[in-house]
Amino acid sequence: MKVVPFLRVLYGPGLAAAVSMLLVLPAHGAVQDITASFRPDPSNPMVNEFVNTTPQSGICPGHIPAYCKANGLFTIRTSDLLATASRPILANHENPRDGAMWKVPSEWRDLEVTHSETGQTETVQMRIAGIGHRWDVRPNVTVWSRPDDPVWNWYRQWYYAPPPCQGVNWLANANSYLLFFWLVPENAGVCNRVPGQDITQFWFSTTEYAYSLRTPNPLAMASGEYTGSLTYSVGPGADFDFGDVIIPNDNALTFNFTLTVDHHLKVEVPPGGHRIQLEPQGGWQGWLQSGRKPTRLFHDQTVNLWASTAFKMSLECGDPLGNTCSVRNAAGHQVPLDIAVTLPAGLSDSAGRPVSRLPLRLDGSGTQLFRPSRYVDRKPSTLHFEIQADGVSQMLDQNSGNAYSGTATVVWDSEV
Repeated sequence: MKVVPFLRVLYGPGLAAAVSMLLVLPAHGAVQDITASFRPDPSNPMVNEFVNTTPQSGICPGHIPAYCKANGLFTIRTSDLLATASRPILANHENPRDGAMWKVPSEWRDLEVTHSETGQTETVQMRIAGIGHRWDVRPNVTVWSRPDDPVWNWYRQWYYAPPPCQGVNWLANANSYLLFFWLVPENAGVCNRVPGQDITQFWFSTTEYAYSLRTPNPLAMASGEYTGSLTYSVGPGADFDFGDVIIPNDNALTFNFTLTVDHHLKVEVPPGGHRIQLEPQGGWQGWLQSGRKPTRLFHDQTVNLWASTAFKMSLECGDPLGNTCSVRNAAGHQVPLDIAVTLPAGLSDSAGRPVSRLPLRLDGSGTQLFRPSRYVDRKPSTLHFEIQADGVSQMLDQNSGNAYSGTATVVWDSEV
């Protein structure tokens, strides 16, 4: 007796897509695009995180890359956000707002990103984790060899950060300008510097900031484009606050986010695996030699599975019978063919349970959702085909010697 089902592997239409974010900008303001992507990595299947693909500049790529990588920091140096002192900075001023000060949005803030086709939303978190500038002064300061010079001492202070900011042991300078960078802990307050003599002209010709991101779990997101934006205000009393003397050229800094999710779902049936032959345990020798009737006919077919996204499974039959498929002989006699699935570790059902011998039904009940907890990279899955005892007994009672055959189509679909 032979049962020859046909297995067809389908892939959901939403699998490999790019993500783009386009945001409405304020009337005045600097703009920075932030891009991140997820694509499963077979060499690191347990790492299921977005990779920040935004081009970096400034201190992280140029001076402290190891520190930034270890602490999840990214820096951008820009000349789009500038600031100029509206009046002289007086020596030894007491109010931080009367000189060079910084209060930046170092707390985590939420922004919503939306799938461009489905409208599904996810939450990204961002915070500003560092601040720096190139500042320029006039007139030029030329006396660098005198430790008692108050301007020289003010220059030297920028190597070390005033609390609550934290220094990174970096500074670059010439007589009339200096580049510095400080880390800003979460929920930090004001950092400021006070000169020992009046500074008549002072301005920022670049701004550099470090930022940190918390991105959603890509395994729970559909392939496609997620877009969103976050706008910080800039100016006295704003999110980026440089005090009452240092006045920025823009009143806003907008971050446009693009998250790209490119999932992987693939099923590989080994050569010959599309033709299934059902047999009793131990083969047909017991029946042929001693007349011992088999209690069931079955075959377990291994298929290899790649999955980084949620999916569902469904069943289609050439000859349905009830809620499952069937096999039929030449005389038209029909018995049910049960089909079940076992999935590899790393995949669970909608309730979070491992999947073992879960029945596949024509109405799809029970197999509407499987979720990965990690990237499943070419792991064996099993399709179980079985004719149970009652069906086997009917087939033997027919005593026709005819083969029974049928077709079954198993579908893996990412559109859940």
